[in-house]
Parts: sequence; C-alpha cells; structure tokens
Amino acid sequence: MKTDVIKLDASKAGSIDLDDAIFGLDPRADILHRVVRWQRAKAQAGTHSVLGRSDVSYSTKKIYRQKGTGGARHGSKKAPIFRHGGVYKGPTPRSHAHDLTKKFRALGLKHALSAKAQAGSLIVLEDIVMGEGKTALLAKAVKELGWKRVLIIDGAEVNENFAMAARNLEGVDVLPSMGANVYDILKRDTLVITKAGIEALEARLK
Repeated sequence: MKTDVIKLDASKAGSIDLDDAIFGLDPRADILHRVVRWQRAKAQAGTHSVLGRSDVSYSTKKIYRQKGTGGARHGSKKAPIFRHGGVYKGPTPRSHAHDLTKKFRALGLKHALSAKAQAGSLIVLEDIVMGEGKTALLAKAVKELGWKRVLIIDGAEVNENFAMAARNLEGVDVLPSMGANVYDILKRDTLVITKAGIEALEARLK
C-alpha cells in the first residue's frame, strides 16, 4: 500500500510503499487484547503483601484456659478470626508475568500497526532531525500538524535534539523502532513513524 510522506513543517516529501503483510492486515481485537494483557501483566510490580499468622506480633501465650469459659477453644490471638490477627491466604509478592510466544507478539504488533493504518491514524515522516532541542519549536510544529495524543517511532536511535525537545511535551511519546509495542501504539490517537522507522520495523517483522 502506498502512503504520503510529510516533513515536520507539514510539506510533502514524496510517498512510500508500506508492506501489506505488516500494515495491511485486517486487525483482530482478540490478538491485540492478548498481547496488551501480556504486556501489562509483565509490567505489574507484584509487591502486594499482607501479614500472615506467623507474621503478626502477638504473644504465643494461650489467651484463656481451655475449659470452663463457655466459649470456643482458642490458643492464639494470631488466629484470622480475631481483630489484628493474621490474614489467611492473603496476597504475597509474586510475578504476574505469563508466557506468550515471540511469533504471537510479532503478530500483535503487525495488527496494531494495521489498525492505525486502517483507521487513517498512521502518518509517515521523512525524519525527525532538529537543529536544536527546543520544546517551543516542536510544540509549534505539533500544534500546526494537529497532533494531540501522538506516538512517534524513529529508527534504531532517536535524534538527540528531537528527544530533548519532546521530553517536556504533554501528549507526545517518542520511541526507537525496537521499543515499538502494542500497548503504546493503541494508547495514542495518532501514530507517526519516520522512514527509518518503517524500514527498521519491516526488517524486524519480516
């Protein structure tokens, strides 16, 4: 599929052929959902923790005599039924990550790129080279282009001045091609990829 290439000043810079096997698929929500779930589960800290029966601080002395009280038999204030007692089978620190094959993850990325292309939210830039890392200059260009929530993907390395200019700009995320992922692509309204980024993604996903 053919698409136009523009510059940061919105002027035209020719056109480019996009690989239909990467940008021309019919997006499937179930594939995107599984890959996003895998990403978010992997990123989850899993540091949740509660005090169990062996962790709470109480005396181990029997709380009252075994017989003659008319109440149930109890030997410890640490039991879960008592106030401030240990929690029974509560959450403990663990990893929430689960496995997803490399092929499936690559397929998910293809479907995410295709979803943006199909929705008309994919823009190809010639490059993102800037002479100086001024946020004001980039903010003006982004406003004129009408981008509000945008992810910009460059080639192997992001231009240093551009990365510096975009750092304090709300709604603008910048990633190298190896950092391209389904969650970040779907999270933003507009996906902008440089020509170098297109080449790197096509090489990575073939």
